[in-house]
Amino acid sequence: MAKLDGKVALITGAAAGLGEGIAMAYAKYGAKLIMVDLSPSVEDTAAKLREEYGAQIITAVANVADRAQLDEAAARGIEAFGRIDVACCNAGVCRLAPFEEMDDATRDFHIDVNIKGVWNTCKAVIPYMLEQGGGNIVIASSVTGDIVADAGEAAYAMTKAALVGLTKCLAVEYADRNIRVNCSQLGYARTPMVEKMALESNPDDPESAIADIAVGVPMKRLANPIEVGELFAFLGSDESSYLTGSQIVIDGGSTLPETMSIGTN
Repeated sequence: MAKLDGKVALITGAAAGLGEGIAMAYAKYGAKLIMVDLSPSVEDTAAKLREEYGAQIITAVANVADRAQLDEAAARGIEAFGRIDVACCNAGVCRLAPFEEMDDATRDFHIDVNIKGVWNTCKAVIPYMLEQGGGNIVIASSVTGDIVADAGEAAYAMTKAALVGLTKCLAVEYADRNIRVNCSQLGYARTPMVEKMALESNPDDPESAIADIAVGVPMKRLANPIEVGELFAFLGSDESSYLTGSQIVIDGGSTLPETMSIGTN
């Protein structure tokens, strides 16, 4: 039996990038999926997973910043599958700008998607989890904000760090009601969001910006989204049954070096 057989997972930001990698891992391990994304292309991604894994999937085009739309997506999942065992709160955004040039609209965009989007997703699924006797929530935080940061990331770093606090609070609040809450702290993966950040950082040669990221990673590469999906699958499965409130760094070792110039290598 695959480790997610019989489980139903709601995944936000599921059309591409990390969300697609998470959905792929969940489909591979036998879960039924509720794939949510702002882009209608989420149905194209779902079609590929149905063909490759024979997965049972419904899709919902929804904005995570809109509570009513998340409530509707969760209700559709309940109607289709009868329960929601796992919520993968993955949808997120990052726009770079010097702090003195970052306007309030950009700040609020990050808050609306990165914080309120996770809040709304948790609000949408927790009542069902309580009713059915438990569940798992996996939140996509980041090494950015809580551990490290780069210039121009003030809004992103602030919002991702906030998700660590939310993870811990929800983990404590629901531990005795059989809902576990954990978060991933990703370094860099090759995703459309990272490619956009590279373009913002170096419009003339975005590929060199991505190559420079890999130079600073001890494993000398960015993550593949499916590798992040494997972590989310572990956290959503019974294999992680004694983990809650955890922050799990998945960064190829990028936050380990003290410098890039001192040492024996």
